[in-house]
Formats: sequence, C-alpha cells, structure tokens
Amino acid sequence: MGNAFVNQNNTKYRADGTYGEVIEKIGKDKVCPFCPEHLAKYHTNPILRAGEYWLVTDNLFPYPGAKHHVLLIHRDHIENITELSRAAWDELWECITWVIRERKIPGGSLVFRFGDTAYTGASVAHLHANLASADGENADRAPIVTRIG
Repeated sequence: MGNAFVNQNNTKYRADGTYGEVIEKIGKDKVCPFCPEHLAKYHTNPILRAGEYWLVTDNLFPYPGAKHHVLLIHRDHIENITELSRAAWDELWECITWVIRERKIPGGSLVFRFGDTAYTGASVAHLHANLASADGENADRAPIVTRIG
C-alpha cells in the first residue's frame, strides 16, 4: 500500500504502468501528492482555476477513453466529505459548473470517492473529485472505466 497518502494496490487496474510508477514514488516519498506544497512536484498540468477551497486541473493521467478528465482537489488535506464546510460544497458546485460551461461538456460523470481507499478504489487519499466525459460523437470510442470500491 505504501502509506496513508496513496494506495498502490488501486493502481493495478490502470492500463498505463506509468501511473503506478508515479504512485509508487509518492509512496516512497511519504507525502501527499495533492497537498498544495507537493502538488507541482507530481502534477505538471497547470491549475485552471484556484478557489478558496478547491483547485481545478486536468488530470495528468486521464482515464482511457476520456475526452475531458478534470480533477477538483480540496486545498486542505482532508479525506472525507463529512469534513467539508458548506462554503466548500458551494465552491465545489461553482467549480463543476464552471468546467462544464467552459468546456461545453454536454454530459459526463462525477466520481467523488471519500474515506479509506481500501473501500473506494482511489489511489490518492486526499479528497478530490474526477469529472470525466467521453467523446460522445465518436461511435468507436472506448468506454471510460475506473475502479470504485
């Protein structure tokens, strides 16, 4: 598993081995890759929007088949949605609607895993959400597949 910040067991379901290698390095470094002071070391995509509670960025390792795969990362290191304030929930809604409007996303999925990664399938414990959308105009597109649970 590595440490409490990442769960390497949940990377084996990703087709891209590079992602697993990055999570393994993070596990050895024993830091949270989504805490703002470490984010730039492991995530080189630019921050698209920075709010008081949330950072919005394109996923460095998008789900295969995704036309859009955006991460919404809580700024503070929390791991459960029960720790969110009402103001953070409100800002999350603003960030989600901003991404959808900015990218003109006609449909997608929001995956919001929380708590113990042994139960969620997440590889990073820090609270974050994944907004993903396929290329609906491509009939031959691969399905977007991710682990939940």
